[in-house]
Amino acid sequence: MTGADEPTSGPGADCGRYEGPTWVRAAPDDLEMTSDRRLLNRRPPCSTDDLNQLKIDDSWRVLRIQSEFVAGFDALLHVEDAVTVFGSARTRLGTPAYELGVDLGRAIGEAGYAVITGGGPGSMESVNRGARQAGARSIGLGIELPFEQGLNPFIDIGVNFRYFFARKTMFVKYAQAFVCLPGGFGTLDELFEALTLVQTNKVTQFPVILVGTEFWGGLVQWIRGRLVDAGMIDPADADLISVVDTPAQVVAILQAARQARAGH
Repeated sequence: MTGADEPTSGPGADCGRYEGPTWVRAAPDDLEMTSDRRLLNRRPPCSTDDLNQLKIDDSWRVLRIQSEFVAGFDALLHVEDAVTVFGSARTRLGTPAYELGVDLGRAIGEAGYAVITGGGPGSMESVNRGARQAGARSIGLGIELPFEQGLNPFIDIGVNFRYFFARKTMFVKYAQAFVCLPGGFGTLDELFEALTLVQTNKVTQFPVILVGTEFWGGLVQWIRGRLVDAGMIDPADADLISVVDTPAQVVAILQAARQARAGH
């Protein structure tokens, strides 16, 4: 690979992990203790000294969380029109799913948008690769995970987060739309968070696009046939989702939403 596809070097994923923006070498037994896990696995204090230490630790943790928001806001300050794309980290190089991600990233970039992904391997890497090929701004927002391989090499702006909630804010704040390639629990989490934000009018004129009718069709059918029929959501809520198969269809929806925003 040469030119736009030339990867940059970085720390290996073996025997180490990212702690926020910093890569550290760690013993295998310590690799699973991420910042999110330390925050959520709160253990009751056994003594007054333990309680005092817990107060100190949590107070400093608030400042660390604040610093993640500041770092994200600073890094993405000049990002205007952007599209956030989610997808599986397990998508393999050379597969049709990977090539779809490349084509999608290139098409979104050529339409004049910056591209934001979770910054990891698989579909995220493929979309960043396509954006790089289009000469568009290619952004990756990584997360500290025990099995994460770090930011992929096709990113122009990369921020690595300790906390999911800080990272999710950046996905929404700087994007005009969400696009989901086939993925697992992480992709589903991001999809339904986006739908909730649109349903509750936290964000407006914000397309949520699923790519792959064969992959997503069963889920959409369940939403329409179960959630709507049971009165759990309104029929109009199911229409918040667009399901397509090609990058050209994605771009058409993005452009229609852009024109609608301009009309307001």
